Amino acid sequence: MSQSCIPVSAKMSKAKKVLDEARETHNPELDLVDKGLSSFEELPGLFNMSNITRLTLSLNKISVISPGIANLLNLEILNLSNNQLTELPVSLSSMPKLRILNVSINRLGNLPRGFGAFPVLEVLDLSYNNLNEQVLPGNFFGMETLRALYLGDNDFEYIPKEVGQLKNLQILGLRDNDLLELPREVGDLVRLRELHIQNNRLQVLPPEIAQLDLLSNKSVMKMEENPWVNPIAEQYLLGISHVIDYLKTETYKIIYNRHLQAGRSGPPPPKADKSKKASRIRA
Repeated sequence: MSQSCIPVSAKMSKAKKVLDEARETHNPELDLVDKGLSSFEELPGLFNMSNITRLTLSLNKISVISPGIANLLNLEILNLSNNQLTELPVSLSSMPKLRILNVSINRLGNLPRGFGAFPVLEVLDLSYNNLNEQVLPGNFFGMETLRALYLGDNDFEYIPKEVGQLKNLQILGLRDNDLLELPREVGDLVRLRELHIQNNRLQVLPPEIAQLDLLSNKSVMKMEENPWVNPIAEQYLLGISHVIDYLKTETYKIIYNRHLQAGRSGPPPPKADKSKKASRIRA
């Protein structure tokens, strides 16, 4: 029997059992993965469990997060990946201890105002949604505590220059978007160790990327599946270190500036077809 065929009472009793056990044992970690849940109303009393530090609700059918979630003042980790969320509550960013927020693989087409107000957020996963640069709230890049930002599998054509404000960022995931260029300010992310830009529409890279430490043993730079200008494509065949060295040359800086001047007036590379993406499907 599929989850959707299970009567609501049975679903509630399954989830209620988990909640009751957690209350009895004072367990601060709640695992409600794949319980067929479609609403927080199926979790009676959850928002009174103020000792909860980790809440995992992935692989359900939840479309709305109740604003009352902000009552969980000790919550550090919230995983709502693989649901049917179309929006997030404003109250989410006021949660005082939230360090990790995973809302990947949903149907988010916008973010609430003031979303960047998280006081201690370290990991934010917004990958595989329907987001673009137009819907980022003004304070989005004010999350100075952020160490990892995953924006892959969305609809970004540009990343705002304010990304350079994320001084503690170590991982930036931008793969599988529609990116036409990266801002020079990516070079200000002095702690960056992983940059994922594969499968976009990028033809050039800002020379400032060469300032970053992307060549050490623990560093990762993924840049395949982009329509690079020939000199970058040739260096890439030799390896990432060759690309980084090339970005430092005066020759490349001339090519880069010329491309920016000409590129904005010329036709951009074609977009990928995302019509069959799961986040596009409406229930």
